[in-house]
Amino acid sequence: MNVDQLGKFRKEIDVIDDQIVDLLSRRFAIANEVAAYKAKSGVAVRLEDRIEEVLMRTSARAKQNGTEAEAIRAIYKTIIELTCAYEEARIKAPV
Repeated sequence: MNVDQLGKFRKEIDVIDDQIVDLLSRRFAIANEVAAYKAKSGVAVRLEDRIEEVLMRTSARAKQNGTEAEAIRAIYKTIIELTCAYEEARIKAPV
């Protein structure tokens, strides 16, 4: 493989990374709204059935796309943990 080809791959990955960051930013913006709703309605931040639903759904989608489902599950566990921590922080100290 030549360096030019590697550079093309890296540019493609950079574009995808930018899209991922943009989507995660949208996810956290919605989580901010969810935190406000949960605070008003007394709903717990961590809903284990919802967490498992998201993990199952995203793992299944990964399989459909030919991607390693366990890797996606691990990534989503981290995303969910960080999102829950973000919601908890917003509930404790609203912005």
